Amino acid sequence: MKKSVVYLLTGMMMFGLAACGKNADEGQGNSGTNSSSIQSSSGSQENPSDVPSGSGSEDMLPGTDDGWSEEMTGLRAAVTEALGENYWPDMMLDSEMLAAKFGVTKEMYDDFLAEIPMISTNVDTLVVVKAKPDQVDAVETALNAYRDVQINDSLQYPMNIGKVQASMVEKIGDYVLFVQLGADTMDASDKGEEAVIAQCQEANKLVIEAIKNKLGQ
Repeated sequence: MKKSVVYLLTGMMMFGLAACGKNADEGQGNSGTNSSSIQSSSGSQENPSDVPSGSGSEDMLPGTDDGWSEEMTGLRAAVTEALGENYWPDMMLDSEMLAAKFGVTKEMYDDFLAEIPMISTNVDTLVVVKAKPDQVDAVETALNAYRDVQINDSLQYPMNIGKVQASMVEKIGDYVLFVQLGADTMDASDKGEEAVIAQCQEANKLVIEAIKNKLGQ
C-alpha cells in the first residue's frame, strides 16, 4: 500500500516537473520572438529609406510659393549659364537660415537668393540680397562680417582656404552679393595657393559680371 502511494506521488511530481519545463521552454520561445520583433522594429526606424530625405521644399524656398521670385530665378539662371557645371551650390536657404548663417534678417531686404553646398567639405556659396534702400550698408556689413569669420576660421579644410580667401562681397545698387565659388581646385592646388585663389577669383568675377549684366548695370 505504501509503495503504491509512493509511486503515485512520484508520478505526480514527474508530471508536474514536465509541465513546468514545457512552460519555461514556451516562455523562452516567446521571449525570443519579442526580442526579434523589437530588433526588427528598431532596425526599421534606423533604415535610411524610412527617414525623410529633407524638409518639404515648400518650407525651404524663399520668394514665391513655387520657389524663388522670378527676378532671383533669372539671376541664378544667369550665374549657372556663366559657370555651367562649375556652379556647385545645391541647397537653398530660407529666411531663417539666411539670418542665422549670414546675419541678414527679414527687415533688411525685399528679396534674396541664397545657396550653399549640402556637403560640409565644400564651401561654394552664392548669396544675392535685394536690400531695402536704407539697409544696403547694413547688409554689406553683415556679409563682410561673415566673410571675415570664414577667413579667420582655423578649422577650415585646407582645400578650401584659397577659395575662402578669394571670396568677394560686391554691392550693385541696392543688391549686395556674397560670392564664394571656384568648383574643383585640385589641379590648381598642385601649383600652390595663389593659383587656387586666382581660379576662384576668376569664377567670382565671372558671376558678378553675369549678375550685373542681368540687372542692366
